[in-house]
Amino acid sequence: RIEKTHPFKASKPVICIGNLTVGGSGKTPVVQAIRAYLTAKGYRAASLSRGYKGELTGPLKVDFNRNTAQQVGDEPLMLSCSGEAWIGADRPVAAQAMINDGVEVIIMDDGHQNPTLSKDFSLVVIDGGNPYGNGFVFPKGPLREPAHTGLERADAVLILGELAHAIPELNDLKVPISYGKIEPTGPAPDGRLVAFAGIGRPEKFFETLTAANGDVVETVPFSDHHAFSDGDLSFLRKLADERDAKLITTEKDYVRLSKHQRGDILGFPISLSLQNTDIDEWLSAILKRLT
Repeated sequence: RIEKTHPFKASKPVICIGNLTVGGSGKTPVVQAIRAYLTAKGYRAASLSRGYKGELTGPLKVDFNRNTAQQVGDEPLMLSCSGEAWIGADRPVAAQAMINDGVEVIIMDDGHQNPTLSKDFSLVVIDGGNPYGNGFVFPKGPLREPAHTGLERADAVLILGELAHAIPELNDLKVPISYGKIEPTGPAPDGRLVAFAGIGRPEKFFETLTAANGDVVETVPFSDHHAFSDGDLSFLRKLADERDAKLITTEKDYVRLSKHQRGDILGFPISLSLQNTDIDEWLSAILKRLT
């Protein structure tokens, strides 16, 4: 039994990749990059997600070939394609299950506002194009908590893309502030494209696809974590036929489609490109613990 009165301190390092707003800020590619970095150094690193909108509560090691997005959530399923991924609605219980299974480093995908599991390192990711929305806390705005409160608990800040406006709360921070961007892993597919996405800011995907020289003739945004129905796919395929185009979507949306829905739909992979930073610097204390 794990005591819930105080944050659970795991026996292995816990790295939290969080943000300050509701909706996407680019956390998942950051989780992938840090997990790949640690794996390349020879450590068994695995992501831990809540499993948002999934039917299963875990703790569970996600298997892309056996699980569906409806069971475990879209982000964990996507993370399982490139490395070890777990879900657990109860973070402390899931962390202990991962450690019992041999995981050496736990990388929390989200959870900056979750106090139940103690963090050894907290990285706050900010979407430069829309840092705080209107600046209000949910439901008046997109913030999960006041910006200064969330930033006070950060060990480092990563800003993705160019800042749309200045962030005064960053001025007094005494932690590393790094800059990076989410980039396609290759050029856009040839031919005319109808792009659709159900992520936090669908327009980010559409802009990325166009910047990769994609011939985007139509865009269709859906709400974040949208569960695509067969009717949605019929509409999209009819639209693509009318435009003499192929359908393309994000990796996260692609894994949310059922196997029979995927058919001829293309997924567009992206990855994190870091500038002026070094993950070694962020994780130096953790790396010392692991050696």
